[in-house]
Amino acid sequence: MKALQYRTIGSHPEVVDVPRPTAGPGQVLLKVTAAGVCHSDEFVMSVPEDQYVFGDLPLTLGHEGAGIVAETGAGVTHVSVGDDVAVYGPWGCGRCLNCSAGRENYCTRAAAEGILPPGLGAPGAMAEYMLIDDARHLVPLHGLDPVKNVSLTDAGLTPYHAIKTSLPKLGAGTTAVVIGTGGLGHVAIQLLRVLSGAVVVALDVNEEKLELARQVGAHHALLSDDAAVAGIRDLTEGLGAEAVFDFVGRPETVTTAAAAAAVEGDVSIVGIGGGTLPVGFGAIAYDVAVRTPYWGSRSELIEVFELARRGQVEVEVETYSLDDAPKAYERLAAGKVRGRAVIVPGG
Repeated sequence: MKALQYRTIGSHPEVVDVPRPTAGPGQVLLKVTAAGVCHSDEFVMSVPEDQYVFGDLPLTLGHEGAGIVAETGAGVTHVSVGDDVAVYGPWGCGRCLNCSAGRENYCTRAAAEGILPPGLGAPGAMAEYMLIDDARHLVPLHGLDPVKNVSLTDAGLTPYHAIKTSLPKLGAGTTAVVIGTGGLGHVAIQLLRVLSGAVVVALDVNEEKLELARQVGAHHALLSDDAAVAGIRDLTEGLGAEAVFDFVGRPETVTTAAAAAAVEGDVSIVGIGGGTLPVGFGAIAYDVAVRTPYWGSRSELIEVFELARRGQVEVEVETYSLDDAPKAYERLAAGKVRGRAVIVPGG
Protein backbone atom coordinates (compact mmCIF):
# COMPACT_ATOMS: atom_id res chain seq x y z
CA MET A 1 0.00 0.00 0.00
CA LYS A 2 1.04 3.65 -0.38
CA ALA A 3 2.04 5.73 2.63
CA LEU A 4 3.50 9.17 3.25
CA GLN A 5 6.59 8.75 5.43
CA TYR A 6 9.24 10.80 7.13
CA ARG A 7 12.21 8.53 6.49
CA THR A 8 15.43 10.21 7.60
CA ILE A 9 16.22 13.11 9.93
CA GLY A 10 16.02 16.42 8.09
CA SER A 11 14.40 14.97 4.97
CA HIS A 12 11.11 15.86 3.28
CA PRO A 13 8.16 13.41 3.48
CA GLU A 14 7.96 10.84 0.68
CA VAL A 15 5.21 8.67 -0.78
CA VAL A 16 6.44 5.06 -0.63
CA ASP A 17 5.09 1.52 -0.86
CA VAL A 18 4.91 -0.38 2.43
CA PRO A 19 3.28 -3.68 3.46
CA ARG A 20 -0.38 -3.53 4.37
CA PRO A 21 -0.76 -4.28 8.11
CA THR A 22 -3.00 -6.98 9.56
CA ALA A 23 -5.13 -6.59 12.67
CA GLY A 24 -3.85 -8.66 15.58
CA PRO A 25 -5.72 -9.45 18.82
CA GLY A 26 -7.55 -6.38 20.07
CA GLN A 27 -6.56 -4.30 17.04
CA VAL A 28 -8.57 -2.69 14.24
CA LEU A 29 -7.51 -2.08 10.64
CA LEU A 30 -8.96 0.98 8.92
CA LYS A 31 -9.21 1.74 5.22
CA VAL A 32 -8.31 5.41 5.50
CA THR A 33 -10.77 7.91 4.06
CA ALA A 34 -9.10 11.15 5.20
CA ALA A 35 -6.02 12.40 7.05
CA GLY A 36 -5.26 15.94 8.20
CA VAL A 37 -2.00 17.84 7.69
CA CYS A 38 -0.77 19.66 10.81
CA HIS A 39 2.04 21.97 11.90
CA SER A 40 2.91 19.33 14.50
CA ASP A 41 4.10 17.14 11.61
CA GLU A 42 6.41 19.95 10.54
CA PHE A 43 7.70 20.20 14.08
CA VAL A 44 8.49 16.47 14.17
CA MET A 45 10.40 16.79 10.92
CA SER A 46 12.38 19.80 12.22
CA VAL A 47 13.76 18.15 15.35
CA PRO A 48 17.51 17.41 15.16
CA GLU A 49 18.69 13.84 15.54
CA ASP A 50 20.00 14.26 19.11
CA GLN A 51 16.57 15.52 20.26
CA TYR A 52 14.31 13.21 18.24
CA VAL A 53 11.87 11.35 20.53
CA PHE A 54 9.15 10.26 18.12
CA GLY A 55 9.98 6.58 17.77
CA ASP A 56 11.82 4.83 14.99
CA LEU A 57 12.10 6.02 11.41
CA PRO A 58 10.63 5.68 8.89
CA LEU A 59 7.43 7.16 10.34
CA THR A 60 4.08 7.21 8.54
CA LEU A 61 2.68 10.68 9.23
CA GLY A 62 -0.86 11.72 10.12
CA HIS A 63 -2.33 12.12 13.62
CA GLU A 64 -5.73 13.25 12.31
CA GLY A 65 -7.36 10.20 10.79
CA ALA A 66 -10.70 8.76 9.70
CA GLY A 67 -11.61 5.57 7.91
CA ILE A 68 -13.85 2.57 7.42
CA VAL A 69 -13.24 -0.51 9.54
CA ALA A 70 -11.73 -3.08 7.17
CA GLU A 71 -10.69 -5.80 9.62
CA THR A 72 -10.96 -6.54 13.34
CA GLY A 73 -8.66 -8.68 15.43
CA ALA A 74 -9.62 -11.34 17.93
CA GLY A 75 -11.49 -9.99 20.94
CA VAL A 76 -12.73 -6.78 19.31
CA THR A 77 -16.42 -6.32 20.08
CA HIS A 78 -17.20 -2.60 19.99
CA VAL A 79 -16.73 -1.95 16.26
CA SER A 80 -17.62 -3.93 13.16
CA VAL A 81 -16.35 -4.14 9.60
CA GLY A 82 -17.89 -1.30 7.59
CA ASP A 83 -18.18 1.17 10.48
CA ASP A 84 -17.30 4.78 9.56
CA VAL A 85 -15.07 6.14 12.32
CA ALA A 86 -12.53 8.77 13.32
CA VAL A 87 -9.37 8.17 15.31
CA TYR A 88 -8.91 9.61 18.79
CA GLY A 89 -5.23 10.46 18.57
CA PRO A 90 -3.67 10.85 22.03
CA TRP A 91 -3.21 7.18 22.86
CA GLY A 92 -2.47 6.25 26.45
CA CYS A 93 -2.08 3.16 28.59
CA GLY A 94 -5.82 2.78 29.21
CA ARG A 95 -5.25 1.93 32.89
CA CYS A 96 -4.06 5.01 34.79
CA LEU A 97 -6.51 7.37 36.50
CA ASN A 98 -6.57 9.86 33.63
CA CYS A 99 -7.03 7.18 30.98
CA SER A 100 -9.83 5.61 33.00
CA ALA A 101 -11.62 8.96 32.83
CA GLY A 102 -11.11 9.20 29.05
CA ARG A 103 -8.30 11.75 29.38
CA GLU A 104 -5.65 9.76 27.55
CA ASN A 105 -4.12 13.06 26.44
CA TYR A 106 -2.81 13.26 30.01
CA CYS A 107 -1.84 9.62 30.44
CA THR A 108 0.71 9.27 33.24
CA ARG A 109 2.16 6.02 31.94
CA ALA A 110 2.54 6.62 28.20
CA ALA A 111 6.17 7.76 28.30
CA ALA A 112 7.27 4.94 30.59
CA GLU A 113 5.54 2.35 28.41
CA GLY A 114 6.76 3.81 25.10
CA ILE A 115 3.25 4.64 23.90
CA LEU A 116 3.19 7.30 21.15
CA PRO A 117 0.28 8.76 19.16
CA PRO A 118 -0.29 7.72 15.54
CA GLY A 119 1.70 9.90 13.18
CA LEU A 120 3.77 11.17 16.11
CA GLY A 121 5.58 7.91 16.79
CA ALA A 122 3.20 5.10 15.85
CA PRO A 123 2.26 4.62 12.15
CA GLY A 124 -0.25 7.30 11.23
CA ALA A 125 -3.18 7.95 8.93
CA MET A 126 -1.43 9.12 5.75
CA ALA A 127 -1.64 5.72 4.13
CA GLU A 128 -4.19 3.57 2.41
CA TYR A 129 -4.63 1.53 5.61
CA MET A 130 -4.00 2.32 9.28
CA LEU A 131 -3.66 -0.02 12.25
CA ILE A 132 -5.42 1.05 15.46
CA ASP A 133 -4.06 -0.37 18.70
CA ASP A 134 -7.42 -0.56 20.50
CA ALA A 135 -11.07 -0.05 19.54
CA ARG A 136 -11.46 2.52 22.34
CA HIS A 137 -9.48 4.91 20.15
CA LEU A 138 -12.24 5.00 17.54
CA VAL A 139 -15.21 7.38 17.62
CA PRO A 140 -18.21 6.86 15.29
CA LEU A 141 -18.74 9.58 12.70
CA HIS A 142 -22.51 8.96 12.56
CA GLY A 143 -22.93 10.46 9.10
CA LEU A 144 -20.32 13.22 9.25
CA ASP A 145 -18.27 13.63 6.07
CA PRO A 146 -14.79 12.30 6.98
CA VAL A 147 -12.98 14.70 4.63
CA LYS A 148 -14.68 17.79 6.03
CA ASN A 149 -14.47 16.68 9.66
CA VAL A 150 -11.32 14.57 10.13
CA SER A 151 -9.37 17.60 11.33
CA LEU A 152 -11.77 18.05 14.22
CA THR A 153 -9.84 15.21 15.88
CA ASP A 154 -7.07 17.74 16.58
CA ALA A 155 -7.85 21.14 15.05
CA GLY A 156 -11.27 20.99 16.73
CA LEU A 157 -10.53 18.95 19.85
CA THR A 158 -7.45 20.88 20.94
CA PRO A 159 -9.05 24.36 20.96
CA TYR A 160 -12.26 22.93 22.42
CA HIS A 161 -10.31 21.51 25.36
CA ALA A 162 -8.46 24.79 25.89
CA ILE A 163 -11.60 26.92 25.64
CA LYS A 164 -13.70 24.75 27.98
CA THR A 165 -11.24 25.42 30.80
CA SER A 166 -11.70 29.18 30.41
CA LEU A 167 -15.47 29.24 29.86
CA PRO A 168 -16.29 30.37 33.42
CA LYS A 169 -14.45 33.63 32.63
CA LEU A 170 -16.09 34.20 29.23
CA GLY A 171 -19.59 35.47 29.93
CA ALA A 172 -21.32 38.40 28.23
CA GLY A 173 -19.21 41.55 28.16
CA THR A 174 -15.89 39.71 28.18
CA THR A 175 -13.21 39.43 25.51
CA ALA A 176 -11.35 36.41 24.13
CA VAL A 177 -8.31 36.75 21.87
CA VAL A 178 -7.28 34.13 19.30
CA ILE A 179 -3.68 34.42 18.07
CA GLY A 180 -3.22 32.54 14.79
CA THR A 181 -6.28 31.92 12.63
CA GLY A 182 -5.06 28.83 10.74
CA GLY A 183 -6.00 25.19 11.23
CA LEU A 184 -6.76 25.40 14.96
CA GLY A 185 -7.40 29.10 15.29
CA HIS A 186 -10.21 29.38 12.74
CA VAL A 187 -12.02 26.56 14.54
CA ALA A 188 -11.38 28.20 17.94
CA ILE A 189 -13.14 31.36 16.74
CA GLN A 190 -16.25 29.35 15.88
CA LEU A 191 -16.14 27.48 19.18
CA LEU A 192 -15.90 30.72 21.15
CA ARG A 193 -18.91 32.11 19.30
CA VAL A 194 -20.95 28.97 20.02
CA LEU A 195 -19.87 28.33 23.61
CA SER A 196 -19.27 31.76 25.15
CA GLY A 197 -20.64 35.26 25.39
CA ALA A 198 -17.25 36.82 24.69
CA VAL A 199 -16.33 39.30 22.00
CA VAL A 200 -13.77 37.46 19.85
CA VAL A 201 -10.65 39.29 18.67
CA ALA A 202 -8.45 37.50 16.11
CA LEU A 203 -4.78 38.24 15.42
CA ASP A 204 -2.74 37.11 12.42
CA VAL A 205 0.02 38.31 10.14
CA ASN A 206 -1.79 39.28 6.94
CA GLU A 207 -5.14 40.43 5.63
CA GLU A 208 -5.94 37.13 3.88
CA LYS A 209 -5.76 35.25 7.18
CA LEU A 210 -7.76 37.95 8.95
CA GLU A 211 -10.47 37.74 6.30
CA LEU A 212 -10.92 34.04 7.08
CA ALA A 213 -11.18 34.97 10.76
CA ARG A 214 -13.96 37.43 9.98
CA GLN A 215 -15.76 34.91 7.80
CA VAL A 216 -15.89 32.33 10.60
CA GLY A 217 -17.13 34.79 13.19
CA ALA A 218 -14.44 37.02 14.69
CA HIS A 219 -15.90 40.33 15.88
CA HIS A 220 -12.58 42.09 15.35
CA ALA A 221 -9.49 41.11 13.35
CA LEU A 222 -6.16 42.82 13.96
CA LEU A 223 -2.70 42.43 12.51
CA SER A 224 -0.40 40.56 14.90
CA ASP A 225 2.25 43.28 15.14
CA ASP A 226 3.65 45.75 17.65
CA ALA A 227 0.32 47.60 17.74
CA ALA A 228 -1.80 44.52 18.50
CA VAL A 229 -1.77 44.84 22.29
CA ALA A 230 -2.73 48.51 22.12
CA GLY A 231 -5.54 47.57 19.74
CA ILE A 232 -6.86 44.97 22.19
CA ARG A 233 -6.60 47.46 25.07
CA ASP A 234 -8.55 50.01 23.02
CA LEU A 235 -11.30 47.49 22.36
CA THR A 236 -11.53 46.58 26.06
CA GLU A 237 -11.39 50.10 27.55
CA GLY A 238 -7.87 49.41 28.75
CA LEU A 239 -8.71 46.25 30.68
CA GLY A 240 -7.38 43.52 28.38
CA ALA A 241 -8.85 40.13 27.52
CA GLU A 242 -10.26 37.62 29.98
CA ALA A 243 -8.77 34.79 27.92
CA VAL A 244 -6.03 34.67 25.30
CA PHE A 245 -5.46 31.54 23.20
CA ASP A 246 -2.12 31.44 21.38
CA PHE A 247 -2.21 28.86 18.58
CA VAL A 248 1.24 29.88 17.31
CA GLY A 249 3.39 29.74 20.42
CA ARG A 250 6.36 31.68 19.07
CA PRO A 251 8.31 34.00 21.40
CA GLU A 252 6.67 37.11 19.96
CA THR A 253 3.13 35.70 20.20
CA VAL A 254 3.40 34.49 23.80
CA THR A 255 4.70 37.95 24.69
CA THR A 256 1.64 39.46 23.02
CA ALA A 257 -0.62 36.98 24.80
CA ALA A 258 0.71 37.91 28.23
CA ALA A 259 0.54 41.64 27.55
CA ALA A 260 -3.05 41.39 26.31
CA ALA A 261 -4.40 39.46 29.33
CA ALA A 262 -6.60 41.20 31.87
CA VAL A 263 -6.31 40.91 35.65
CA GLU A 264 -7.42 37.35 36.59
CA GLY A 265 -7.32 36.40 32.92
CA ASP A 266 -6.23 33.15 31.29
CA VAL A 267 -3.34 32.68 28.86
CA SER A 268 -3.38 29.34 27.02
CA ILE A 269 -0.27 28.58 24.97
CA VAL A 270 -1.36 25.91 22.50
CA GLY A 271 1.05 26.42 19.60
CA ILE A 272 4.41 24.68 19.60
CA GLY A 273 6.51 27.53 18.23
CA GLY A 274 9.05 27.32 21.05
CA GLY A 275 8.07 30.47 22.93
CA THR A 276 8.18 30.60 26.72
CA LEU A 277 6.59 33.03 29.14
CA PRO A 278 8.19 34.44 32.31
CA VAL A 279 5.71 34.14 35.16
CA GLY A 280 6.22 36.05 38.40
CA PHE A 281 4.95 38.94 40.45
CA GLY A 282 4.96 42.01 38.22
CA ALA A 283 5.80 40.08 35.06
CA ILE A 284 2.16 39.70 34.06
CA ALA A 285 -1.17 41.09 35.27
CA TYR A 286 -2.33 40.08 38.73
CA ASP A 287 -3.62 36.51 39.12
CA VAL A 288 -3.25 35.56 35.45
CA ALA A 289 -3.35 31.78 34.94
CA VAL A 290 -0.94 30.46 32.29
CA ARG A 291 -1.71 27.05 30.80
CA THR A 292 -0.20 24.74 28.20
CA PRO A 293 -3.12 22.45 27.27
CA TYR A 294 -2.56 19.36 25.16
CA TRP A 295 -5.12 17.83 22.79
CA GLY A 296 -8.33 16.76 24.62
CA SER A 297 -10.34 13.87 26.05
CA ARG A 298 -12.32 11.27 24.15
CA SER A 299 -15.60 12.62 25.53
CA GLU A 300 -14.65 16.10 24.35
CA LEU A 301 -14.10 14.75 20.84
CA ILE A 302 -17.60 13.30 20.91
CA GLU A 303 -18.89 16.74 21.94
CA VAL A 304 -16.99 18.45 19.11
CA PHE A 305 -18.50 16.03 16.59
CA GLU A 306 -21.95 16.86 17.96
CA LEU A 307 -21.33 20.56 17.33
CA ALA A 308 -20.29 19.71 13.77
CA ARG A 309 -23.39 17.58 13.32
CA ARG A 310 -25.50 20.58 14.30
CA GLY A 311 -23.67 22.78 11.82
CA GLN A 312 -22.17 24.96 14.58
CA VAL A 313 -18.53 24.35 13.65
CA GLU A 314 -16.95 23.68 10.28
CA VAL A 315 -13.38 23.22 9.10
CA GLU A 316 -12.19 25.09 6.03
CA VAL A 317 -10.38 22.40 4.02
CA GLU A 318 -8.36 22.01 0.85
CA THR A 319 -7.88 18.45 -0.35
CA TYR A 320 -4.96 16.50 -1.85
CA SER A 321 -4.47 12.95 -3.07
CA LEU A 322 -1.94 10.78 -1.25
CA ASP A 323 0.44 11.17 -4.21
CA ASP A 324 0.21 14.96 -3.84
CA ALA A 325 0.62 14.95 -0.05
CA PRO A 326 4.19 16.36 -0.18
CA LYS A 327 2.77 19.43 -1.96
CA ALA A 328 0.39 19.97 0.96
CA TYR A 329 3.36 20.16 3.31
CA GLU A 330 5.12 22.58 0.99
CA ARG A 331 2.08 24.85 1.04
CA LEU A 332 1.78 24.52 4.82
CA ALA A 333 5.42 25.50 5.33
CA ALA A 334 4.91 28.51 3.04
CA GLY A 335 1.85 29.64 5.01
CA LYS A 336 -0.44 29.18 2.02
CA VAL A 337 -2.93 26.65 3.42
CA ARG A 338 -6.34 28.19 4.11
CA GLY A 339 -7.72 26.38 7.13
CA ARG A 340 -6.62 22.75 7.01
CA ALA A 341 -5.11 20.56 4.29
CA VAL A 342 -6.64 17.07 4.12
CA ILE A 343 -5.18 14.04 2.36
CA VAL A 344 -7.71 11.73 0.69
CA PRO A 345 -5.98 8.41 -0.08
CA GLY A 346 -8.67 7.34 -2.51
CA GLY A 347 -8.88 10.76 -4.13
